[in-house]
Amino acid sequence: MNADLHCHSTVSDGQFAPAEVARRAHAGGVTLWALTDHDELGGQREARSAAEELGMGNLSGVEISVTWASRTVHIVGLGIDPTNAAALIDGLVRTRNGRVARAEAIGKELAKLGIPDAYEGALKFVSNPDMISRTHFARFMVECEHCEFTQDVFNRYLGDDKPACIGHRWAKLADAVGWIQKAGGEAIVAHPGRYAYTPLEFDALFAEFIYLGGKAIEVVTGSHTLDQYREYADVARRFGFEASRGSDFHAPGEGRVDLGTLPPLPSDLKPVWERWL
Repeated sequence: MNADLHCHSTVSDGQFAPAEVARRAHAGGVTLWALTDHDELGGQREARSAAEELGMGNLSGVEISVTWASRTVHIVGLGIDPTNAAALIDGLVRTRNGRVARAEAIGKELAKLGIPDAYEGALKFVSNPDMISRTHFARFMVECEHCEFTQDVFNRYLGDDKPACIGHRWAKLADAVGWIQKAGGEAIVAHPGRYAYTPLEFDALFAEFIYLGGKAIEVVTGSHTLDQYREYADVARRFGFEASRGSDFHAPGEGRVDLGTLPPLPSDLKPVWERWL
């Protein structure tokens, strides 16, 4: 099973429309695919239609921004029933509120650092104005040659605790997991290797997630290094988590891997997608 259950389209901060992401996934050999735009379900109908035309398995998905212990964590929801997602849709609307104000503040901070007009520049890369994000600023800064790669922008300016990062209070972990469950879906901790928590904080995060009904984490993901594949496979074993897999694809050249090119999960881990097969 070549499952890619984490990627993005122009509905949030990806570079391609949902149908084009589906075609790229299919061309990459993906057999089970989910579009998981940030805090937004607007691309799901197009994604499902395109997947069906291609004969590719599809799960409805979303990636919800959560604030936990003063840092941002992402929770992927898979297998959502779009006809029974009123609580999720309402929660996502509330989670999206404040993105524009945050983006304007980021623009002001970058101007102080000698990078003027960054907010206006980021808007050129935005398809959904409600979903302006740090990724759009990163693309502008690469275009203007302030940095060579988008990841450089996060490392130097926009990552947590960097000089132009503006905090935002996202959803609570309990809310995000609850919205996904009410919509008939499964909650998954996305790319845990990206979060700068201590071992004690990670234990507390996973314990709370399990208490809320969470059963899975991403193990093999484009946001993890090779060493982190092994590290979070061990975490999955220790906590009894099911394992998920996804490229976290946004655009060509912006991540470590393309759609469909990840290695398989370790054979002793239970894939999260088995429940839908």
